[in-house]
Amino acid sequence: MTKRDFLGEFEQLVLLAVARLGETSYGVTILEAIRDRTGRAASIGAIYATLARLEGKGYVRSWLGSTTGERGGRARRHFALRPAGTRALEASRQAQEAMWHGLEWKSRAEGV
Repeated sequence: MTKRDFLGEFEQLVLLAVARLGETSYGVTILEAIRDRTGRAASIGAIYATLARLEGKGYVRSWLGSTTGERGGRARRHFALRPAGTRALEASRQAQEAMWHGLEWKSRAEGV
């Protein structure tokens, strides 16, 4: 894994949300999944910028869904994880687990 292959924290969150949601994922559902599971607030612009970057890396694919009346006839852009995205997530997980392995410290509640 080269330096450019490492995922940033927000990229990981977005990829994990896409993985959880499957082919029903689109910007708002990804945003809600991240907020609901992590409590982290993000803008829809940050979600779409990250998705564009991840698509450029070949980690997700996107397509336009059917048009809907509720969106004024506009189609939603859906996203799905590609095999390269799965591999990138797994490599990031392994790297983090290796760094955490054997690491212990006292919490702030214990006076550190």
